[in-house]
Amino acid sequence: MGKYVIAYDIGTTGVKTCLFEIEKDIKMLAAASEGYKLYVLDGGGAEQDPDEWWGAMRSTTATIFSKVDVKPEEVEGISFCSQAQGLVLVDKDGNAIRRAFSYMDQRAREEIKEGIAYGFQIAGGNVMKLLPSLMITGAAPLSVKDPVWKYNWVKKHEPDNFKKVHKWLDVKEYLICRMTGEFVMTYDSAFGTEMYDYKKKCFSKKMCKMFGVDINHFPRLIASTECAGTVTKKAAEELGLAEGIKVYGGGMDANLIGVGAGSTGLGDTHIYSGTSGWIGTITDKSVVDATAMIAATVAAEEGRFNYFAELETSGKCFEWVKDHLALDEIGIYIRKTDVSEDIEKKYLSLFQYMTTIVDDIPAGCGGVIFTPWLHGNRCPFEDPNARGMFFNISLETGKSELIRAVLEGICYHKRWMLESSAKKVTPSDTIRFVGGGALSEFTCQLLADITGHRIETVNSPQNVGAVGAAVCAGVGVGLIPSFEKVKEFIPASKSFEPNLELKKAVYDKNFEVFKKLYKANKENFALLNK
Repeated sequence: MGKYVIAYDIGTTGVKTCLFEIEKDIKMLAAASEGYKLYVLDGGGAEQDPDEWWGAMRSTTATIFSKVDVKPEEVEGISFCSQAQGLVLVDKDGNAIRRAFSYMDQRAREEIKEGIAYGFQIAGGNVMKLLPSLMITGAAPLSVKDPVWKYNWVKKHEPDNFKKVHKWLDVKEYLICRMTGEFVMTYDSAFGTEMYDYKKKCFSKKMCKMFGVDINHFPRLIASTECAGTVTKKAAEELGLAEGIKVYGGGMDANLIGVGAGSTGLGDTHIYSGTSGWIGTITDKSVVDATAMIAATVAAEEGRFNYFAELETSGKCFEWVKDHLALDEIGIYIRKTDVSEDIEKKYLSLFQYMTTIVDDIPAGCGGVIFTPWLHGNRCPFEDPNARGMFFNISLETGKSELIRAVLEGICYHKRWMLESSAKKVTPSDTIRFVGGGALSEFTCQLLADITGHRIETVNSPQNVGAVGAAVCAGVGVGLIPSFEKVKEFIPASKSFEPNLELKKAVYDKNFEVFKKLYKANKENFALLNK
């Protein structure tokens, strides 16, 4: 009989709580999800309520145990996969001082100007600060969304709150603290602060001094597979768990989604499409491309890095399409038929229906191109003012063409990130594609055709973050020998070969126009959105 672990996958829009059995493989026994709010504020703010994370964990934990015969006291370990580069400021009792900053928050524009975006610059950063940052951390806080600027924003705009700060935590670190009473941070989360010396494996006094951070605000560092502490009596009562269960560090989503995808070998590349999206390739060295905003983040595996390029809104673009084009506010539907009431009778979801309905639209959408920058963009250019647009609409353009153009636009941007990544780290020929977007075979084939790479998917691609967290607990407990063995348990379920002739005939041309659209409209974005 196998051993049991719980994985909490803390995303931008909701938590997914999963119970796994680990023996000769990793088997999901039960799962439950619950959403919470993202508070989008004027001026670029994006916040979340930590109590809503905890409440969602409480209800989903109860749900998974209601589905199985496993008892809470039989669970060997708990771990987390989490959204990264959030900022949760807590007091000495571990209570959140204010709502948490999402990684999407981009209010600290004055703080980044004062902190690094002045004087003689390279890639938007003052050279006297940029070069030491790259040398010490392997990255640099060049994005307005980096947490150090949010930290300084609170210092400047909320001084009373700032006086209460005891520790700077990321999302999962806050939940570990609430579960165990321990203030910790995993090495990959520490890397996300950009105050971390990856060579010495400690927070850098020089970096903290340079950017106005109190180094005492950082907690103790642990590995992703290290035990942070055990579930307290209070947390056990609130969550419906057993007191004393070991809680392991886990990791940030980009790392553990790659682990759950089976992309753990040197040179392996995975693509994720959820609310956000990214490209990640495993490398054994620290690499950074400051001009393209790509950096090799510290991976969950010891001695490895994940060369990581991010798209802020990936599946979120398709959700926007669902809400405002497929099921819009004035009651007009695709093919003039309201399919929303009986959609589950024929299709897995409305998202799958939309990909089915656009399958017969010609590749390239008659030249219509969509840019997926609905909340700004980070890679391969950093611009919080960038926005989405439909380009080259004609009288023949209908909703189906627009919907397909959105899917193509998301894939064009991922191709752009792949090509930008290849300048420093070569992506693998075969790429694992995971996340909710990988549930659609149409989207998988579209990604293969547009990028020219062979695309593979795994079983339950929407759950790979939780699988990655289960791996951390499994390695920590001793049920899994190492990260190197993970791929043996996660084979490809389907593969998609690219249509290179179609790529050359249609997609290459549209892709060249796609890349030019930002440069042609940069000033317009600034005028409209500053």
